[in-house]
Amino acid sequence: MDILDFFTFEAAGMSIDELETPVPVIDIDIVDRNLRRWQERCDAIGIANRPHIKTHKLAALARYQIALGARGITVQKLGEAEVMAEAGIDDLLLTFNIVGASKLRRLAALAKRVKMTVVADNSVVVRGLGEAGRQAGADIGVLVECDTGGERNGAQSPEEALALAREIDATPGIAYKGLMTYPAPGMRRRMADFLVKARDLIDAAGLKTEVISIGGTPDMWSDEGIDVGTEYRAGTYIYCDRAEMAAGACDWDDCAFTVLSTVVSVPTADRALIDAGSKTLTMDLLGLEGYGVVHALGDAPVYAVNEEHGYLDISKLADKPAVGDLVRITPNHVCPVSNLFDRVVFIRGDKVLGAVKVDARGMVQ
Repeated sequence: MDILDFFTFEAAGMSIDELETPVPVIDIDIVDRNLRRWQERCDAIGIANRPHIKTHKLAALARYQIALGARGITVQKLGEAEVMAEAGIDDLLLTFNIVGASKLRRLAALAKRVKMTVVADNSVVVRGLGEAGRQAGADIGVLVECDTGGERNGAQSPEEALALAREIDATPGIAYKGLMTYPAPGMRRRMADFLVKARDLIDAAGLKTEVISIGGTPDMWSDEGIDVGTEYRAGTYIYCDRAEMAAGACDWDDCAFTVLSTVVSVPTADRALIDAGSKTLTMDLLGLEGYGVVHALGDAPVYAVNEEHGYLDISKLADKPAVGDLVRITPNHVCPVSNLFDRVVFIRGDKVLGAVKVDARGMVQ
């Protein structure tokens, strides 16, 4: 099976220096290696792979992940689910609370077409999901979202998870299927303790926990607590980024995604201006300094941005970039960068394979 078989490329030039900037360039061989390596780990430890497509948002890559062995995919918003369903993917987990009549109608329409599993962490969401299931004419599977240390959404205790599981089970139109969490990095043991207690309480109440969905790229290679899960959701691993390197989840050789940018001014010996600003690199820093680095220039940082300008620190470089030079920036957080572009360009080495539309770009509703 060849990853190229899943793509239809648009012409974008023959070589990198022919591309118009700023533009994301993605090394397809690194992507392939990252995907195969993680699928092999999931197969070896007996956990289902359910990759999160919020990072790449490409139907071609989602189909390839499934062809490699993924059980289905994870999406974060209904718009992403609709795009992926239209692309023929028929097993989706949506890991965001669905609230509002129009969104519940959209969920019902999806549930008539594909297998949809959703999450809930409160009674208002549970009641709405029940309405959607009744509209769909079939029970929609629901996972109880648990806060196992991330301090975001989720039941705050195993006892609260039990109460929600009972409420889901008693609500027509939906069915209790299991538990879901996104733990903070480094909190796998706490996560496992919470989920085991919740599972045991729910089992003792006569309900079956079929799925325990865990995830997160930062800790994906750690064995701690992973055995509690039946499936694993990771997204960023497909491309990797500066934040994942800082977390120890990857190395430079695993980073498939860079933003190609042009030096447009070198006003001083310490500063170069590039054509990649906040509308290219995002303001989502994940606690890191700067907005990305140019690894080929000794990890020179993009230390400030305006909307269209990036400020590259060249103060430590003996060989300064010149106006017109191309640089490739590894962003702090690749997921929002993907969402800023209508198209991305895939490369193999220095050869441009072509451009691909970002199918679910902007699908945040």
